[in-house]
Amino acid sequence: VTGMSPLSPYLNLDPKYLVQDTDEFILPTGANKTRGRFELAFFTIGGCCMTGRAAFGALNGLRLGLKETQNMAWSKPRNVQILNMVTRQGALWANTLGSLALLYSAFGVVIEKTRGAEDDLNTIAAGTLTGMLYKSTGRV
Repeated sequence: VTGMSPLSPYLNLDPKYLVQDTDEFILPTGANKTRGRFELAFFTIGGCCMTGRAAFGALNGLRLGLKETQNMAWSKPRNVQILNMVTRQGALWANTLGSLALLYSAFGVVIEKTRGAEDDLNTIAAGTLTGMLYKSTGRV
């Protein structure tokens, strides 16, 4: 067969039949190709909890642990105290950032459903309301 480049000597198949010109996923009629705010809320909340624990909490815990144990010699008890501070601070930061992400996502979904629009104003309003509510509790 002329003009064909078989994939293998055992297959006499034109590779142009393997190329897909359509989307990878089949979407229901009228569905968006992008995820909505509600679908992204789970990713946002989980990502903030993990970031809080892994990055901010661990670094802050390490800093506090080293500061509190600076007069101790390097030993097993010092290491345990430092690890306890890392764990404690990790949980604190994970809860804080997770709560903020939950508030932000909830405000965003409610504002989007109320307005019936999906634009940057929803994001600004959700962030503003989250900040106002968080600061109103007197936390720093």
